Amino acid sequence: MAQLTQPPFPPGEYPAVVVGSGPGGLQVSYWLTRLGVRHAVISADRSPGGMFQRFPVFQRLITWTKLHAPAEPDSRAYERFDWNSLLALETEHRFLVRDVMNADSYFPTRDEMETGLAAFARQAGIAVRYGTAWEATRRSGDGFTLTTSDGDYRCKVAILAVGMAQPWKPPIDGLAEVPHYVEVRPIAHYADKRVLVIGKRNSGFELADGLLTQARQIILVSPRPAQISVLTHSTAAARARYLQPYEDYVLGGGTTVLDASVQRVERVERGYQVHLKGTTRPSDLLLEVDEVIAATGFAVPLGDLRQLGVATFYQNRLPAQTPFWESPTVEGIYFAGAITQGAIGLKKYGIPSNSAAVHGFRYNAEVLARHIASKHFGLHTAPRVLQAGDVVDYLLTAATQAPDLWNQQSYLARVVEFSPGEGILDRGALPLAHFADAAGPDSAAITIETDAAGDIHPALYVRRRGQVAEHLLPSDPLHDFDTQQHRAQAHAALSDLTG
Repeated sequence: MAQLTQPPFPPGEYPAVVVGSGPGGLQVSYWLTRLGVRHAVISADRSPGGMFQRFPVFQRLITWTKLHAPAEPDSRAYERFDWNSLLALETEHRFLVRDVMNADSYFPTRDEMETGLAAFARQAGIAVRYGTAWEATRRSGDGFTLTTSDGDYRCKVAILAVGMAQPWKPPIDGLAEVPHYVEVRPIAHYADKRVLVIGKRNSGFELADGLLTQARQIILVSPRPAQISVLTHSTAAARARYLQPYEDYVLGGGTTVLDASVQRVERVERGYQVHLKGTTRPSDLLLEVDEVIAATGFAVPLGDLRQLGVATFYQNRLPAQTPFWESPTVEGIYFAGAITQGAIGLKKYGIPSNSAAVHGFRYNAEVLARHIASKHFGLHTAPRVLQAGDVVDYLLTAATQAPDLWNQQSYLARVVEFSPGEGILDRGALPLAHFADAAGPDSAAITIETDAAGDIHPALYVRRRGQVAEHLLPSDPLHDFDTQQHRAQAHAALSDLTG
């Protein structure tokens, strides 16, 4: 009789445990393995993919993968144009979402995304113990015990990559009885109905866009005006892909976008009565609608971590984090994936990181794995030594081409350290907030940023004797930051350090 294959990572003791098999868990496991950190990966899901097994509701993502881009197809620079594939050192493990996509859109479907993630897990050899639900956490010696549906896992470091996918509603009278975004019914259910969507971020506009061909009227409501990505220069705002309902509104097509706070929702015989208080234009409003959907966002499923001492913010929806995505109140508890949006960074010009999306947090994962390997297990990555004459070349090439800087603007930086004993060291990518606040040897860091006017340019930070100075380098219409002008300004900023 053939012997059944036993699942990997039975309960027991491991140096580190990763919880979650979505893109965040897969990516951090990949880097931990390459750095030599022994760890277990457990997941309540039955297969890789995380939230993409269920969301977005209307199938197509808002993160692009360009099949043809202004970079060599399998180069590191191409990562800037493929926002959905996970990262790998090996060429054959890269761009796997791109390789399963049809050419009819540069936004992958949910199925294409899930297929690409599964291919990454399989080809990169990422083992996961599926069907193992994390249930509780307690301190254990100098680490933790994670109680799961399969038994206990003891570890020094716990890395939670469980996503920000727990439906959340604000405490509004009657809202508990309203379906959440995750409970949307088949589109035909909304045919010829007046539908109120509470929320004007991506999930709200996604619903409005999906229902536009069916609903008699769509009303989107939230207290603040809609934030639009092409105006705010940020992916944290509503993306252009979902903006047909907004155009319908501004052109008087029947869709309504209201700035109002919901005071109360009442179920009535033919639908709902919704009591509103206008914000931009103060007034009391009463709307009668057939359907209400709460597109009010999500929270991290933190389980009992608050009782363990993990601090939270954003109405308890996110754990507080250091620049290296560790709980500041419970050492050894780390977060990966979309949860890393809880490490705010400098947020220059009010623009947040891209850590809520794969194209941002996949870069966080490599930095996180290096940090854990070094801090907790003494596994240090030897930095590359640069020559003085190569420093400006390295920094400006990174500013022009490095996908981590482009996809995590003003959040990750390439860092060069001028060490008196070791020479000029390439420290790779590090959180800019850490560089700005930490003490250390004289160093330089370069990042890309977009200012309030939409101007994209490099920013060079130089630390001398513990003080950090910022040097803004000019923009370029073709985003070429390796020009004579850029070189002259970078050399001037670093002349005393590079000689």
